[in-house]
Amino acid sequence: MTNRYSRQELFQPIGKEGQVKLKKARILIVGAGALGTASAEMLARAGVGSLMIVDRDYVEWSNLQRQQLYTEKDARNKLPKAIAAKQRIQAVNSEISVDSLVADVNGLNIDELVKDKTLIIDAVDNFETRLIVNDAAVKHRIPFLFGACVASYGLTFSVIPGQTPCLHCLVNHLPAQNATCETVGVISPIVQIVAAFQVTSALKLINGHEVPPMLQSIDIWENDRAEINAGSLRNPLCPTCGTDATFPYLSYENQTRTDVLCGRNTVQLRPGLGRTLPPLEQLSEQLKGRAKDMIQNPYLLSCSFEEYRIVFFKDGRTLIHGTNEPAKARIIYDRIVG
Repeated sequence: MTNRYSRQELFQPIGKEGQVKLKKARILIVGAGALGTASAEMLARAGVGSLMIVDRDYVEWSNLQRQQLYTEKDARNKLPKAIAAKQRIQAVNSEISVDSLVADVNGLNIDELVKDKTLIIDAVDNFETRLIVNDAAVKHRIPFLFGACVASYGLTFSVIPGQTPCLHCLVNHLPAQNATCETVGVISPIVQIVAAFQVTSALKLINGHEVPPMLQSIDIWENDRAEINAGSLRNPLCPTCGTDATFPYLSYENQTRTDVLCGRNTVQLRPGLGRTLPPLEQLSEQLKGRAKDMIQNPYLLSCSFEEYRIVFFKDGRTLIHGTNEPAKARIIYDRIVG
């Protein structure tokens, strides 16, 4: 067989020795949406030896516009994204190992997921899960490559435990998280750019090259780009990477709680640490044009969203009527709240 990696090996910073390192690498991709599928395909084609893909959702028609591993058949069959991604990746490169898991990443399973991994690619759809993965990455000293995009805007940062600030350090320096793909949409070119930054950082780290602590943002529609050297933003009192780290997002009591209400086909959610429900007035504005039958009073906001009836309470609780599956309720919640 001709050498499928010959052009990559001709690239001097990688070379034949670097290709051997790539083959030995074990990468965890958390999320198999737009960023996850783009990164997975690039890493598979680059010859990374082992990929682990974790996602809780299934393929829908609206995914096909930007989530490049999926087909119309996957959407018709509502195939879990992790399974569909694995099938496509194995067709792209049969020489590598691909594992998949259909699951919601949380503080109870993240330690096992990151075990023995070379690095972690962030491709999740909500900030709480990012902070859970960030805690686990710092705890186990595994690089965590943060990436996010919405509309035409993207953001990336490489968390290198012991060297850079972690994501928890940067929370107050990141743009507000109110906009989501559900509210303002997203175009596929920004997905490819953010994934390209993440995968480039992965190739560098695997090959022993330096990745500077640059918080990078880009808006490809407005032709805006910015870079901030975030090295000085590391917080010595950070509960995740500081001197007295407690890894708060790995604690079960600090995560979003889900309770199935007996006999009501309803799930109740309570936001976890660092995650609050927007004010009801703001939430009402976000839902205009997307939700129906909105009723608001000083205590709650009720609306119909797709086939679900949703009630947001002022104290932060949310009831999702129309399902008794906590994982599905969390997906619906994240699509609305972000």
